[in-house]
Amino acid sequence: MSSVLQPAAADQHPPAAATYRPVSSHLAIAPPVSVVIPAMNEAENLPYVFKTLPDWIHEVVLVDGNSTDDTVQVARELWPGVKVVEQRGKGKGDALITGFQACTGDIIVMVDADGSADGNEILSYVSALVSGADFAKGSRFANGGGTDDMTFIRKLGNWALCTAVNRKFGARYTDLCYGYNAFWRHCLDKIDLDCTGFEVETLMNIRVVKAGLKVQEIPSHEYLRIHGTSNLRAVRDGLRVLRVILQERSNRRALRRRSPQSPMVDAMRGEVS
Repeated sequence: MSSVLQPAAADQHPPAAATYRPVSSHLAIAPPVSVVIPAMNEAENLPYVFKTLPDWIHEVVLVDGNSTDDTVQVARELWPGVKVVEQRGKGKGDALITGFQACTGDIIVMVDADGSADGNEILSYVSALVSGADFAKGSRFANGGGTDDMTFIRKLGNWALCTAVNRKFGARYTDLCYGYNAFWRHCLDKIDLDCTGFEVETLMNIRVVKAGLKVQEIPSHEYLRIHGTSNLRAVRDGLRVLRVILQERSNRRALRRRSPQSPMVDAMRGEVS
């Protein structure tokens, strides 16, 4: 599924069957990496987003949510090979699903367009995946992570929702509602995303656990949005997240009634590492 090796010496060449991309002085990879950036009127923030993206990325997919500013033009100037995809629906979930469908890389990384994410952290995400994880989940509350952009109320809400998911689905998450994640593209076939709003990250986190995929949390630091205002609404979107949790729990119970599983299978499906 993945390939990792030390970079070749000057008089050596990688196997003809694969082109290895130097990721760091200690790591090179064969799997191409796609970065998906959903954006709507983020022209002022994109320079901060793109300047931290590693140059070894295979492709950048910008999903434009019908921007009225120069978002698309700025993206093309900053990253000439950027793949621009027009979003036909509405909402962050819809934008991400649209972007995922346009990706050609084996690894997909989700990055917000507001300048809050450090693209240099992509190395940690990719390293976790090529080392055996299926889903690399960013966490602001794991040891080494942090956030400059959460009020006490939002932190409390995130903790409560995260605790609910851990108890109901057997996960061991330290963060729930965070949009910086990476995964192997084949995971999309197992989680079958079908939501349109900000609750998409929660849905992904729940379904990777239900699918029995191996998850590794990556400490991540969330910075303040640089320009503009967020479309996130704590109460409204918090209720949408709660609704997703309840729906997924209800669906799981219905599935168990139809197809009883042994305790061992249930335990395997709930494992998160």
